[in-house]
Amino acid sequence: MTVPVRERLRAAQAEISDHLENGILKFWLEHGIDRVCGGYLTGFDERGRPSDNTDKHVVTQTRMIWGFSRFSRAFPGNVRLRDAAAQGVEFFLKSFWDAANGGVYWSVARDGGVIDAAKLVYGQSFAIYALAEYTLATGDPRGLQYSEAVFDLLQKYSVDTYNGGYFENLESDWRVAEGGAAAGDRKSLDIHMHLMEAFTGLYQCSGRPIHARKLEEVINIILDRMVSKQSGCGLNQFDVRFNPLPAINIKRTWNAERKAGEVVAAPTDTTSYGHNIELLWLLNRAGEALGKPVDFYHEVGRRLAEHTLRHGLDEECGGVYRDGPHDGPALVHDKEWWQNCESMVGFLDAFEHFADDRYAEAFLAVWAFAKAKFINREIGEWRQLLDRRGNVIGGDIGNPWKAVYHSGRAMLECVERLARLCGAQGRG
Repeated sequence: MTVPVRERLRAAQAEISDHLENGILKFWLEHGIDRVCGGYLTGFDERGRPSDNTDKHVVTQTRMIWGFSRFSRAFPGNVRLRDAAAQGVEFFLKSFWDAANGGVYWSVARDGGVIDAAKLVYGQSFAIYALAEYTLATGDPRGLQYSEAVFDLLQKYSVDTYNGGYFENLESDWRVAEGGAAAGDRKSLDIHMHLMEAFTGLYQCSGRPIHARKLEEVINIILDRMVSKQSGCGLNQFDVRFNPLPAINIKRTWNAERKAGEVVAAPTDTTSYGHNIELLWLLNRAGEALGKPVDFYHEVGRRLAEHTLRHGLDEECGGVYRDGPHDGPALVHDKEWWQNCESMVGFLDAFEHFADDRYAEAFLAVWAFAKAKFINREIGEWRQLLDRRGNVIGGDIGNPWKAVYHSGRAMLECVERLARLCGAQGRG
């Protein structure tokens, strides 16, 4: 006899809550805090052993600050979470803030010595997101102060006042980088989506109209210029005038320094299933912050959900693929942790908004694959990269791109949605 979907969702709620509290949070609280220099250690191999790479990158340092801050709001009785966020902020403001030019560096050594002073908007966006969340969690005004300072610098140096949107790759003094692999001549859905995410958090913290206006502006850029009206999916990369371009590896930010797994033979104008489904729920979160009606982004959200369901979900082996064409079957069949984390949230968000059981079934299918293949049970965290059938390609528990953010955030977002759907008290 088939078990009703609500009953299976209730079982998933218990499993995910246990995984979050006794797996993900336990691992990062025990191993992720640098008790010698401050900040966070994020390099861990497939067995959870510290790697030789102790350099600190803005993306993972800010994601750890964001994670511990957000989890401290969800679990207010756990003072270790708040303390973990606070020490991370102390290191971050001391070591990453560029006192001469403003903004935050791309990477520093373990002790805080500058390695790469570039001003990549990807890193600036996560500084905004993390520091605003820190103030929401602790009341410490420095978080909002620095978050607003980075926001203001982006408006001064990064905004493309002629074409719209933001230049994404800038040098240490805020000059736009060269073209080619340095990508000063490209824009992407990825980075504009994370600006939307950051501005949402900033507006939630500040309540200032300028932050709301800039949030709506970047949403409109994404929906008008970066999401296909024909296929319903998001496009990957563009020139500065928003003409779509085949995606290339970009120095620092787009696969250039990550384990690749499968690759497309030649540059192809693909879509990322993970970004599509992540965009769905982040749009709904932004709309909620802006006071929009609950169905304000339903039309584009439904199209994003349907595209991922139709082309991104592997119905035979489970999990969600990495990339594919705008219309048609996937091209890259690897399964990476972050796409599958975000797909769990996105499918559950779609089920909550549209009451369509297909999305609940998709969520349950991705969770089943994650339990069986992604989660390293001995350690409590997700592996980075698998082949289509779940064999390990990259088993890292943590690295310069992988920390608590995708896995931990996804589990918390799922627990909160499942609590609403199943009638139990949620977190946070």
